[in-house]
Amino acid sequence: MAEKKPLTIRLCGPRGFCAGVDRAIQIVVLALKKYGAPVYVRHEIVHNRYVVEGLQSRGAVFVEELNEIPAEHRNQPVVFSAHGVPKSVPADAESKNLFYLDATCPLVSKVHKQAMRHQRLGRHVILVGHSGHPEVIGTMGQLPEGAVTLIETIEDAETYSPQDPDNLGFVTQTTLSVDDTAGIIATLQRRFPELTAPAAESICYATTNRQDAVKSAAPGCDLFLVVGAPNSSNSKRLVEVAERSGAAQSLLVQRASDIDWTQIGDISVVGLSAGASAPEIIVDEIIQSFSERYFVTIDLAETTIETENFHVMRDLRDMKLTSDDMAFVNGSH
Repeated sequence: MAEKKPLTIRLCGPRGFCAGVDRAIQIVVLALKKYGAPVYVRHEIVHNRYVVEGLQSRGAVFVEELNEIPAEHRNQPVVFSAHGVPKSVPADAESKNLFYLDATCPLVSKVHKQAMRHQRLGRHVILVGHSGHPEVIGTMGQLPEGAVTLIETIEDAETYSPQDPDNLGFVTQTTLSVDDTAGIIATLQRRFPELTAPAAESICYATTNRQDAVKSAAPGCDLFLVVGAPNSSNSKRLVEVAERSGAAQSLLVQRASDIDWTQIGDISVVGLSAGASAPEIIVDEIIQSFSERYFVTIDLAETTIETENFHVMRDLRDMKLTSDDMAFVNGSH
């Protein structure tokens, strides 16, 4: 057997689960403990197949629409995902006499409130985000049809023609590229000097922190791997940030089995991060896979330490998580 070559893995910190994802998973786990299976979840609770399958094994049932819940289970809770939902969804749940638990990330809820504040003050709302993303659908669904205009690119910002250029306010999706968004907002501000910013930054702390860590780790990397799902906005942004920041190649992987060892070539430095909905156990799995093939040294590329914690709703605070539950919630099961 050939001697293992040395390999440095630059392991980004922060990485993986954010406080909003952690809270959403806790809500499903605690609901299962309190109310028993099945607990229904509208849409993926977070964008990660491993997490979804783990919750399914505990008794969660994932549906896309509320009418998929059988009549005989309408007394069981349904959880709304961390991405947030349009106002029409809880209204639909109430019309069907469903008991629901809203796991919307508090930082997404904050964007909803900022958008509603803009409208209340007579401003047309510009939402910077990606069409079709659940968070964008949820944010646009807080306001009447026509009250929000979605801007996805600098080109959109350059060609946008509002009815009242002096009464505009903007918010953004929480999981965007910080640099791309800055360019779009700068374009809007140049064209519409009266444009009103939200009261607080819309892009969430976790998105910003993970991008900062990747920026610091990427220069000089022969390969950069981001653990995340193909439908995870914040994970895909990390891949782009790594490429722009100096990594020779950058890939999104869901599991270690996604790595094509015949294609990665001669490498000596690998960057490794994980999107905000990716569990730590997959990061460990990938490091183990490299360790089987290389003599690995871990270099921690940590730019900040996160201490944020979001509490679950009162309905669930009487339930306690066991050590096994905590390992699952923390992504280390």
